[in-house]
Amino acid sequence: MAQKTDLLQGTLDMLVLRVLSRGELHGWGITQKLEQLSKKALQVDEGSLYPALYRMEDKGWIEAEWKMTEKNRRAKFYALTRTGRKQLEAEKESWARMTGIIAQVMQSA
Repeated sequence: MAQKTDLLQGTLDMLVLRVLSRGELHGWGITQKLEQLSKKALQVDEGSLYPALYRMEDKGWIEAEWKMTEKNRRAKFYALTRTGRKQLEAEKESWARMTGIIAQVMQSA
């Protein structure tokens, strides 16, 4: 069983952008996909997810559209924009650089 892990500050946007790079999803679908990809180690609550989605929408990284779900319910679906794809690449590069630095410090300490 996977141990639940708290997200590091600043990583939620990167993870949501990564999930949306695979295709549009509604909020519940995003949380389910994050849980699935992390083997249930990451659980994002609505109080964290929706403010992040609104912030990313304001920045132009994602766009939203009301649609019907597979269960015939109305939901807001989020999709990555071109600006969002560029931001995801920048976030991935920054993450790789930072984790490399942290690993270097941890190995030499």
